[in-house]
Amino acid sequence: MRESLLNMVRNLTIFLFCAVGAASRAEAARLTLDDPVASWSRAPTTDRVDFATRMGKAFSSLSPQLDRDYFVRCLEETANIGNPRDTKLEQAVKICVSVHQAADE
Repeated sequence: MRESLLNMVRNLTIFLFCAVGAASRAEAARLTLDDPVASWSRAPTTDRVDFATRMGKAFSSLSPQLDRDYFVRCLEETANIGNPRDTKLEQAVKICVSVHQAADE
């Protein structure tokens, strides 16, 4: 069960990475899965809300609680607690999904 969930998260992440990578130049300033977590705190609020909304839409099929507000809170905590170093937003999103799934079990 857990392994299939992790595979699903990985596949969704790959899909999201491809979808975000195909964004137009007009959207180049937006946060992407490839950005470092440290960029979250420096990004404008609109970019953070936009990123969290995209993640909420992508992962809400796993659980309705994985919405924009959840990702805003989780990514905010991830970016502000400890030293994220070279951690990418992709990894932070995976952590957020895993923490939520573990809390549901």
